[in-house]
Amino acid sequence: MDKSQKIIFIPLISISVITWLFSIEQPDMMEAMMTLNPIAVAIFTISWTIGMAAMMFPAIIPMVLLYNRIISNDQNNNNNNNNNNKNDNLSLVSKFNQHTDNLEERENRQHSRSFVHLSKRAIKTSGFVGTYLLVWALTGVMLLVFWSIIMNNLFIGHSAQDFTIVSGILLIVSGIYQFSPLKERCLGYCESPLSFFMKRWKGNQLKDGLKMGLYHGMYCLGCCWPYFLLMIALGWMNILWMGMFAAIIFAEKVWSKGIWIARGAGIVFVIAGFLSITGIIPIITEEGGMHNSYNEMNSMMVEDSSQDKDENNISDNNTNMEMDMS
Repeated sequence: MDKSQKIIFIPLISISVITWLFSIEQPDMMEAMMTLNPIAVAIFTISWTIGMAAMMFPAIIPMVLLYNRIISNDQNNNNNNNNNNKNDNLSLVSKFNQHTDNLEERENRQHSRSFVHLSKRAIKTSGFVGTYLLVWALTGVMLLVFWSIIMNNLFIGHSAQDFTIVSGILLIVSGIYQFSPLKERCLGYCESPLSFFMKRWKGNQLKDGLKMGLYHGMYCLGCCWPYFLLMIALGWMNILWMGMFAAIIFAEKVWSKGIWIARGAGIVFVIAGFLSITGIIPIITEEGGMHNSYNEMNSMMVEDSSQDKDENNISDNNTNMEMDMS
């Protein structure tokens, strides 16, 4: 691992650790789910993106390091070609003067060029990671809107058993997807960074890195969306489920036979889903599960309606008192 890769590796690990610490305490999602208030949605998006960085950064380190190495080699090759062209055009006098340059000045120029090159690679790599995270941030907003519509319209008046059945269906759907060709294809590009860049390499410019980060985010979404669908049923950003799914995702992408881990998880999901539907085990967490989220939302709506009734009663009483006095 060279100097530039260490510069990339250490921040990725540090950010992952910090985001895990932030993910321990999550803000309340109820207001965002009930009202889709822009401020609440923004807070949710930030919280969700932090959670995604915590879960996904360890698994994407090989991809990011390979991208950094490729753009570094490409940049060095371009610089060598430019230097060769310049040397071919130099006159004998210029070559002699260049050879007799002060050694210290040449070292300073070399350090300056090295710093510029490192800065450019850091910016390009940050852009690659940034568009990758953008895919997950937009996914979180879409899930929030989708879940808000369901909770506020379709699940009104349903019992705990209904939510358990829905949780079981989500588990079965997620488990079946683990055996699909799309899952295998997306995982293949995620666990083999070289295959990904052979297919999606766009060039050495910043805009090219942004595009490749977007593509990698889409492949990663195609590979991992079942885990985040289950996080809706089991609890929004619950630290227990985050840790379990992060471990599965890491094992899938780091091990060359990660598809077997995915399929093993799929079998567990399907079995747990059937057990949930039949009522043998309730797939509901103490905090953040589907039914508990609905109960919190429903209680908040009841409190609001009772407050409105109290205010109307007070207004009616005041009106009656005024009429009696008149």
